[in-house]
Amino acid sequence: MNTPPKKLGVAVVGLGIGEKHARAYLETGCCRLRWLYDLDAEKARSLAAALPADAVAASYEAILEDPEVQVVSIASFDDAHFGQVAAALKAGKHVFAEKPLCRSLKELQELKQAWWSHGGGIKLYSNLVLRAAAVYRRVKELIEAGLLGEIYAFDGDYLYGRLEKITQGWRKEVKDYSVIQGGGVHLVDLMLWLTEQRPEAATAVGNRICSRGTEFRYADNVSATLTFPSGLIGRITANFGCVQPHQHVVRIFGTKGTFIYDDQGPRLFMSRDPALKAERLRQAALPESKGALIPDFIQAVMTDRDFRAQTQHEFDVISVCAAIDQALAKGGQVKVEYV
Repeated sequence: MNTPPKKLGVAVVGLGIGEKHARAYLETGCCRLRWLYDLDAEKARSLAAALPADAVAASYEAILEDPEVQVVSIASFDDAHFGQVAAALKAGKHVFAEKPLCRSLKELQELKQAWWSHGGGIKLYSNLVLRAAAVYRRVKELIEAGLLGEIYAFDGDYLYGRLEKITQGWRKEVKDYSVIQGGGVHLVDLMLWLTEQRPEAATAVGNRICSRGTEFRYADNVSATLTFPSGLIGRITANFGCVQPHQHVVRIFGTKGTFIYDDQGPRLFMSRDPALKAERLRQAALPESKGALIPDFIQAVMTDRDFRAQTQHEFDVISVCAAIDQALAKGGQVKVEYV
């Protein structure tokens, strides 16, 4: 009689979006929820009973000390990510974390050192979930097949439309809160993933007109321009105060075709002839769930698949975001320093 494979022990930290993480792990059929942890212990107890999970952790340290935990899933506040990710890596745990992985180049360097101390065998992934959307997987196929020609411009707008999240919620308490790291990072990720290119320099401008008069102290609207060795130009915006529902916009311009996604849906232009209509793509521009990347991550852990390229991509994304924030603070062009 064959013995069923042992399930991976998972701990989920932060139970806002982390609840979706927890449910996604259970849905894989490969995981056991060993611990749940949240600053609100009652929320953790209630969710543990509903899912179910084995136990509620009294501290983060208790999770890291448990040899039955192989995977730590981090969905805490942005400024807690670095410390929690670093500690989990040092403890030899595989880590799936909400964005951003960390908030500065110094922190990123420490994370890479902690990750590489295990020879790259530890799996580290960030929940930049737009890349799981079916339409972007289709666009990646089109680009790789050369059907859009040479990509010369990538525009990505993260239109948050939720001003109260930064003026009333926990974000207003975070020192040096970055709307690029908190939202624009999704478009930076798509830009690097779809084009398979890395920018060499960044410039950025921003304002805080929408949040003026509130306790939020930083730019709520940032626009960055990124230049690439190939000549490609990227433009990324993070607009948290816009008066419209939550939305993202992507425009990819190639010498043979143009892809656009906005509130009219995803479509493909393959001619400059105004008489020819765009092809409407049927694939969804949003992932099926916030946990859409978790099944592949878990399979990588269970099969010990080489995951180093995916993890390096995460480091590259944060390197670009850090350069944008540095350019915003400096008021001039900054070279992207890759970690």
